[in-house]
Amino acid sequence: MRSRGALTPRLGVRLAALLLAGGVLAGGCTSAASEAPAPKPAESTSSTTPPPEPAEIALSVKDGATGVAPGQRFTATVTNGTIESGSLVGADDTVVDGGKRPDGSGWTSTEPLGYGKTYTLKAKATGADGKRVTASSTFTTAVPDRQLSVSINVQDGETVGVGMPVIFTFSGSVPDRAAAEKALRIETRPDTKGAFHWFSDQQVIWRPKEYWRSGTKVTVEAEIYGKHFGQGTYGQQDEALDFTVGEKLIAIADGQSHQMKVLVNDKVVRTMPLSMGKPSSSTPNGHYTVMSEHVGYTMDSSTYGVPTDSADGYETWVQYAVRLSYSGIFYHSAPWSVGDQGHRNVSHGCLNLSTENAAWLMDRSKRGDIVTVRNGGAQVLEPTDGWSVWQMSWQEWRSGGSA
Repeated sequence: MRSRGALTPRLGVRLAALLLAGGVLAGGCTSAASEAPAPKPAESTSSTTPPPEPAEIALSVKDGATGVAPGQRFTATVTNGTIESGSLVGADDTVVDGGKRPDGSGWTSTEPLGYGKTYTLKAKATGADGKRVTASSTFTTAVPDRQLSVSINVQDGETVGVGMPVIFTFSGSVPDRAAAEKALRIETRPDTKGAFHWFSDQQVIWRPKEYWRSGTKVTVEAEIYGKHFGQGTYGQQDEALDFTVGEKLIAIADGQSHQMKVLVNDKVVRTMPLSMGKPSSSTPNGHYTVMSEHVGYTMDSSTYGVPTDSADGYETWVQYAVRLSYSGIFYHSAPWSVGDQGHRNVSHGCLNLSTENAAWLMDRSKRGDIVTVRNGGAQVLEPTDGWSVWQMSWQEWRSGGSA
């Protein structure tokens, strides 16, 4: 008889098989690695680098242009590439000097052209795409209706005083003042602030804001050739010079003390008795600039409108004379007034010194030095009388430029 709960062999075998199968299934759920997700397909991307661009050449003058100012620089400028060559050749096969820029961005002429002539400007360049491009322009330069020359008051290599203005005097009136100023260059070492002022259509003056610094080196260039100054007027010839600013010398003449103090680099080095203009012809007060020096000079009243045979006229030879104005103000040797020098004013407007003192001062001074007159009387020096540019404030001076 079978006991309750006992398993028959056949049933046990079946149960064991089921349990074994269940164990295998359980083990598969807990230990097997899950499957990795399928990789996403690669996204397609388009290139962000633009293709190389061809070179472009820009010429500074259009093909077929006429009336072109010959004094300018003629250029070929390249973008998206590098210049290979450039040329500027006249119809008569004249080759104009020029060269490529160091950075390869173009070509520039370095020589002015002739008036009334035909030229062809050519250039070749290679682009970023490796391809070569060319450009060409044929043009004709202007024929002037009128030409102007220019003179400069400073001499090449001269050493000048701290008050020296740079005066450009044209041979005729200048219609376009701004164009003329652009053709004039003042380069200073060290840098010096200055500005132009026109007193007439024929003359423009450049002066520093303040007196020059001693030791300053100055280069002046009037590059007027081939430049158009308006109304068919062109420059005739370039001018250039260099000068140096010497020691600071300022002489101060006082009409009340009847003394002249001479300061060199702001220190008084000599005090001299003098006689200035008498009340009827007083010496105008103001800041004069030494214009010229003379050994053996005839003082002639007729040069400023007073006949030599009139009551106030004169024609007198002096050993030393230094011009301070157009109107005839000098400091000069005056041995005939030594007794008055240091005591009273008896001259016709000039600064009278003894022969010894006049010689000493002229030997020490130079063009561009400053002579300041005080207490001379009611008259005031006009800025246009001589090189008297320091009679104007900086604001007044700047107002006379073309800008």
